[in-house]
Amino acid sequence: MVSRTTRLLIVPLLGVTAAACEPGKAAGPDNFTGDARRGADLVKQYQCGSCHDIPGIAGADGNVGPPLHRIGTRTYIAGYIHNSPDNMAAWIEDPQRALPGNAMPKMGIPQKDARDIAAFLYTLK
Repeated sequence: MVSRTTRLLIVPLLGVTAAACEPGKAAGPDNFTGDARRGADLVKQYQCGSCHDIPGIAGADGNVGPPLHRIGTRTYIAGYIHNSPDNMAAWIEDPQRALPGNAMPKMGIPQKDARDIAAFLYTLK
């Protein structure tokens, strides 16, 4: 017998998996507000490149976190979260709330900044 808790965890994962496999469901900023130019500046300000290799950002050649090349085309964030602009912004704002126990620390990035950083990351295709 599957416990109620297990069902509560499995059902959303199945939905994410099904959505990720549907054609035409690629991530992108179509209905998302964020300033990609400001986001690039914020990536520098928050020193995201000390952990990540980020194309287009001078000195952003970290290797603690994954490289962010083509992050705008990936299916998942952190291997578990469906990649969408809103999910990316939520991840940047509070990665521990989005996926408890993951390696990315909460950086104190406010929602507006997180949305602008996400907008920039979606230019990386």
